[in-house]
Amino acid sequence: MKSAQLEISYSVYQDSDELSESDKNLLLRAREVTKLAYAPYSKFNVAAVALLANGQIVEGTNQENASTPAGLCAERVLLSTASMLFPNIQINAMAISYDNLQGKSIAPATPCGICRQTLQEYEDRLKHPIRLILGGLEGQVFIFEKAGLLLPFAFTGTAMKKN
Repeated sequence: MKSAQLEISYSVYQDSDELSESDKNLLLRAREVTKLAYAPYSKFNVAAVALLANGQIVEGTNQENASTPAGLCAERVLLSTASMLFPNIQINAMAISYDNLQGKSIAPATPCGICRQTLQEYEDRLKHPIRLILGGLEGQVFIFEKAGLLLPFAFTGTAMKKN
């Protein structure tokens, strides 16, 4: 038997004031867009805002449904919208923020499993990393240089190809 170790690198900022102007603006927009989320059940409003390679900005929020788990996460709403409005245009960066209406929003929240898989697939499909900027309404900010870092050992389409 051989032992192996996995290491994931990301940047940690104490608050959004330490970010570049572009990253800060994207995160501030995501914080603002949380107000547009439809989350009457969880009271956990999530927003994702992306800067596309063509300079366009695309936004998405979580959309809950009483028939759980029929809701949609902000990241997948954004990716679907970007894919339809701007087919084959790469996403350079995506800021994700949240407003926990029942508590504090002071630490970064990472995407759920299905969103991680969807982000990985989007990166693979367009052959371009998506830089993630994660933060609550205040506090620390995490930056991952590519979304795929959140899903080590990802299941991808290459596993289903014929040999």
